[in-house]
Amino acid sequence: MLKSMAERYPRPSWVRRVNVMGDSVGGADRLVSLDVDELVDLAKTSTGLSDFGDFDGDWRGRLDALVTSMEQHANLNVVGRLLERQEILRCLRTRLFMTRRLHEHPAILDEKIDAPVIVTGQGRSGTTILFELLSQDPTSRSISAVDAAHPVPPVNDPERLLAMTECEHELWTDVQPEFATIHEMGAHLPVECIHAMMPSFGAFQWWMFADVPDWAPDFVASMQFHKVFLQMMQFGKPEARWVLKTPVYLPILDLVFATYPDAWIVLTHRDPLKTIPSGLSTLASCRWHRSDTVDLDRIRAGGTGIFDLMVHILDRRKKGELPDRFVDLHFQEQMRDPVAAIEGAYARIGRPFAADYAARIRDYLAHKPKNKFGKHRYEPEDWGYTKAEIRASTQAYVEAYGVSLED
Repeated sequence: MLKSMAERYPRPSWVRRVNVMGDSVGGADRLVSLDVDELVDLAKTSTGLSDFGDFDGDWRGRLDALVTSMEQHANLNVVGRLLERQEILRCLRTRLFMTRRLHEHPAILDEKIDAPVIVTGQGRSGTTILFELLSQDPTSRSISAVDAAHPVPPVNDPERLLAMTECEHELWTDVQPEFATIHEMGAHLPVECIHAMMPSFGAFQWWMFADVPDWAPDFVASMQFHKVFLQMMQFGKPEARWVLKTPVYLPILDLVFATYPDAWIVLTHRDPLKTIPSGLSTLASCRWHRSDTVDLDRIRAGGTGIFDLMVHILDRRKKGELPDRFVDLHFQEQMRDPVAAIEGAYARIGRPFAADYAARIRDYLAHKPKNKFGKHRYEPEDWGYTKAEIRASTQAYVEAYGVSLED
């Protein structure tokens, strides 16, 4: 019998007590409101601004639909509603600050995003550590957690800005300590693009946070916002190559190339027997942060579909339907010799690989030992699969890319 989320990830006492406060007043919604009109007014009064911009279409319609779905389906508890409220309000303020800056500096929209290096692949296939290592290149730039949360800083004090970012990232492991074994969170780390896309209110991140079955991410709006975000972040800065990352780019590669035609895609690969249960536990954990009910059956239903997509992507590459701008990087190769693996990727891209960058990679890894927050333990059976089922349903992917098995 599958364990419940409460058995898998028991909550700290303070989280349980805060959530029960909602019961004491007849429901968490009475304690923490997600009323969109109220939040829009708060964003305006707290900034003294009123123009939310129109560079990504109907943001208000997307926000209304998102919150409606949250209220109807997500069953958010008090902590969950507080997190969502803060994120929505921060994102509204971000839109106001970004729009003001665009009016002040219209040349921002003339910035060219040259040949970004984009890490994507099945979740839990080594994308995060690869992204962090690529970000160590002094000729590159990535989106930091501070950048994503506050692209136009509302304060001039760097320490206060860091604390304002930490309140979101470090709080994750306060609410659910086991999450640190799954994915390290920190204001000092680079983050996935879906964090930066959140103010579009079409970003995939909102779907990860809450069960919203009748709301879908708007990838076109998200990418429109993403480009303006990058243009704003690099405006007036020294030249550097963007390094970006999210597995969410996999199903929208055509849109990615339409937005950044000269992008390089670094596609990671790992044994599905490892990535599927790890990925499911990650998504379930994200939802458990904010709700007392997590629909494991619905989460599990899409567990192996990504591998059919990966095979389809390779077929399109061979037919020339996608640009010949892919680098395939296997998890086992990356783990055996990270410097050699990344140097090989650079050779494929046609980018110089400096000796000081190799030293940076080794130093970063020396200060980030594996499992420093404990080991993330997962087995297929924990999520309703058998090893044989996973092997059968992902065999085409394993054979197509020559993926090494880890069992």
